[in-house]
Amino acid sequence: MKIAFATQDQQRVDAHFGWAKHLAVYEIGPGGYHFVEDFGFGEDLAEDGNEDKLAPKLAAIHDCAIVYVAAIGGSAAARVVASKIHPVKVTQPEPILDILDKLQDVLKGTPPPWLRKALMKGQARSFDFEDDEEVNKS
Repeated sequence: MKIAFATQDQQRVDAHFGWAKHLAVYEIGPGGYHFVEDFGFGEDLAEDGNEDKLAPKLAAIHDCAIVYVAAIGGSAAARVVASKIHPVKVTQPEPILDILDKLQDVLKGTPPPWLRKALMKGQARSFDFEDDEEVNKS
């Protein structure tokens, strides 16, 4: 699963999605994680209401399941969710590697429903009917 991080310094989640100078992308699974790519964006990012700045960012992270941000505007959040990417806000700047370590621990256990759904991004849905319990027994 690919995860993106909105960052100004390429070390911490410390950026508003629309204003982020970088989107750092990592691949993560229960066995580990590794850096994939850093997408750099220009300096002219602080214009509120400039929706054109979102298109290249959405294109860059189109195959990510989650994007960690310091903040995200309503229209940007709607576009991220419409792209089947789960936005996660951090309350204060946090090192990307710390987030990856925590997320990896969660993946080794029983991930919450939103994370299980994110893990399925890009995969065909399959249903294992043998595991379903019969509800109406008469």
